This record gives sequence, structure tokens and C-alpha cells, in this order.
Amino acid sequence: MSEPDGFTQMIDSAERFFAELAQNNTRDWFEPRKDHYVEEIRKPATFLADIMAEELSRQSGQALKPKLFRIYRDVRFSKDKTPYNAHLHMIWTEADGDPLAPAYFFGVAPGKMDLGFGVIRMEGAGLTRYRAFVDAWGDLLCDRMSEAGLSLSDWGPDPLKRVPKPYPADHPHGDLLKRKSLIFHVPPPLDWRSHPGGLVSALRGAFGTVEPLAELLRSRL
Repeated sequence: MSEPDGFTQMIDSAERFFAELAQNNTRDWFEPRKDHYVEEIRKPATFLADIMAEELSRQSGQALKPKLFRIYRDVRFSKDKTPYNAHLHMIWTEADGDPLAPAYFFGVAPGKMDLGFGVIRMEGAGLTRYRAFVDAWGDLLCDRMSEAGLSLSDWGPDPLKRVPKPYPADHPHGDLLKRKSLIFHVPPPLDWRSHPGGLVSALRGAFGTVEPLAELLRSRL
């Protein structure tokens, strides 16, 4: 089987490594294997993040910057004190720093590839803007979601229990109004191993399906 962009080995290595890490999430297990993680997973994943930043910037017409999340967990305020994240996760955000600008997500965990898209967190004036957007453009937003085959994710902060004022409790898009983030699951490219151009091309195609929705968010939100 051909590997046009060379990332097949990285994905396979990541799935095996994180499956073992999930069962042995300790410093004593990780430290002897740290060099393997850095060389076989982190370095090629950083390269993938950089390449996809260029591809997504070209495709969306927006300047996007990549971020590969650290394997080390911040356990200061968590009851779960396991020290490492047993998954690979990267994100691409717009370089201008607008908190309501949509972002793109990619993750790998044992037996699983996740793609996501949307607005991570909304607060204060940004949340007010979002609710006004849903009130005015909710029908079109739902149409764009349906056309792209997207489903809402539970990533991000918990939604409100009630529709916020001044919107009526029976608002047709009440579920959307309750949200403090707007993140969608993007169907992953199941054929990425055999896809012409490899993983990069497959991811570009998968994220391309969200561009009509992305344009709506950028122009109206």
C-alpha cells in the first residue's frame, strides 16, 4: 500500500502508543518511551499540523495557525491525576485572534480518528453576538449543518438548562441558544489510507465540506 505523504506510520504508531499509555498512565511507564513518542509521533504530527495549516489557509481564504497539544495533562484542578493525555490532538485557529472565528480540530486515539470544526467558547459580548446570530440565521445554520452531514459535539462548556432571555422558551432554535460553544463533529475520511495524496489530501477534502458553514459563521457571526 502506498503512503503518498508518509503519515500512515505516524497514525499507526500513535494508536498503538496511546492504547498502551491508557493502560499504563504513569511517569515510570512513559519516561523510558519518551524518545519513541517524540521521534515517531510528536515530530511527524507537528509536521502534519504545519502542512495542514497551509492547506486549510489556502482552502478557507483565512490565515490559520497550528497548535499541537501537549501530551502532559494539567492536573492542578482535576480529580483525575493521571499525568498524560492518551490521545493526539491538534487545532488550527485564525491568526487574527477573533474569539468567535471558527477553528478546525483533528485528533487520534486508539481505534478512533476525530475531526471537528466550530467555535470553542463564547463569553460576554461574544455570547450575545452568537445568540443574535442564532435568532436571525438559525434556519440557515441548520441547513448548512445538514448539507455537510455534521452533528453537534458535546465538547466545550455545558449548555444552559433553559433558553436564555430575552428569547422565548419555545424558540425554534432553543437548543442552539443554550450553547456556550458551537462545535461540530466532521465525518472522518474513512478511506484516508488509500486516498490519492494520502492523509493530507483526505483531511483537506473532509474539511472542505464545512466551508459553506464556515463562510456563514465568518460573515454573519
